[in-house]
Amino acid sequence: MADSASSYRVLGSACTAELREKGSRFLALVHPVADEGEGGRLRERLAGRYRDASHLCWAQRLGWPSRERWSDAGEPRGTAGEPIARILRSRELSDVVAVVIRWFGGTKLGKGGLARAYSAAVSAALESAVFDTRHATARLRLRLPYDKVGAVKRLVRPGEIDWLDEEYGAEVAAGLTVRRELVAEVLSALANLRIEAEVEPEDHS
Repeated sequence: MADSASSYRVLGSACTAELREKGSRFLALVHPVADEGEGGRLRERLAGRYRDASHLCWAQRLGWPSRERWSDAGEPRGTAGEPIARILRSRELSDVVAVVIRWFGGTKLGKGGLARAYSAAVSAALESAVFDTRHATARLRLRLPYDKVGAVKRLVRPGEIDWLDEEYGAEVAAGLTVRRELVAEVLSALANLRIEAEVEPEDHS
């Protein structure tokens, strides 16, 4: 499944695993998250809970196509955050944050050893994971006369085409959430009703 696909995998619930490598302890916690704020709050809570740790490294993927962020948190560049992200990417996961907390055990692992340990910790956590499928969606904004509201609402198919909101004025301003693979079909149906619609740009904030 590539990021151009119309559906992607998410975690059904959080999962954890712990491993030790040459005295160092690695605790991986992988959580589903809805947005940047939720991921940030989770990392703050973990940083407060594990103040004695040497490093708190993480990677996060949100949306579809996925937007990735990660941090090596003081480990040599490229040895922690990106290897964690690579595991999430290989499992085709998004709307997820993976945090790996390390307690240094006195023996240096080297760059290759660190990358393998961080990757292995996240992989071990995901061995017990339950996955769900989420469908990528787009939002359509449209303006229509009052007498066409009923016709547009008849296009709604819950879970595939959903009525998002509405605002009444001289005409109706409305929004639809549509599975990405159905956008062309919905735009065509709206055009047949002589209703103009715009696809909202994706939010990459």
